[in-house]
Amino acid sequence: MNLQLTDSVAVIVGGASGIGLAIGKAFADEGAAVVLADRSAAVAERAGELAQSTRTRTAGRMVDVVDYEGMRRLADSVVSEFGRADHIVYAAGMGSGKFGFPFWNLSPSDWPRILEVNLVGAVNTAHAFAPHLTAARRGTVLMISSVAAQIGSQTDPPYSAAKAALLNFTHCAAKDFAAYDVRVNAICPGMVQTPLNRGVWQAWHDSQPPDTRRSYEDWAGEKVRKIAPLGRWQTPEDIAAMAVFLASPRANNITGQTLNVDGGQVMHC
Repeated sequence: MNLQLTDSVAVIVGGASGIGLAIGKAFADEGAAVVLADRSAAVAERAGELAQSTRTRTAGRMVDVVDYEGMRRLADSVVSEFGRADHIVYAAGMGSGKFGFPFWNLSPSDWPRILEVNLVGAVNTAHAFAPHLTAARRGTVLMISSVAAQIGSQTDPPYSAAKAALLNFTHCAAKDFAAYDVRVNAICPGMVQTPLNRGVWQAWHDSQPPDTRRSYEDWAGEKVRKIAPLGRWQTPEDIAAMAVFLASPRANNITGQTLNVDGGQVMHC
């Protein structure tokens, strides 16, 4: 399927690994130029590998999403170097690294950094690119949230709450951008084998008595079979396929929506 993304420019914030990197590759496979932005020093190397494997124009930029001025510089530099910024994907995220059930296992001091990265970073990104998107009167913004946002996950309350707030901000931004023909949507992945997901298991594992601990494969495999009707993991590539579709003209009338890619874990009427 030709998604008509050739020669567009996609910026993937949180693009050095996991879902973000898979989304970057999917855009590149569709012929888009791709800018990977991440606080990881590996982002330039990942961009170089992407350019080599897809033969498309790429760039890697180090940036911390909680630094608004840094995000503004990123947005300005992308437009200066590439001439445009058509599709902005916010895929940065982090968990508390602790097992949050019950919630008082955590401390209020565990919350601010999680809110900063998962929510405020997305707000910084939207603010930074808004002048360019509204001036061009075209484009898309995609927020990577989580099914935890919709179910009040007890595993990591700060992460769950931040991702829920991200969905609400998606709605606000979609309404504000609509007059400029800029569409804003969110994807909620289910269970994906990423470092963040493994970190949830590690926090659980470390909190258990030795005789009740289980391997990641055993623990997570049983969980995904129980909670997802399809009974299987979601992959970064599953999320990426939805991401490029939502960016394409084929999704021209989709905005302000939350799309779950979760094997049926969360269902709505």
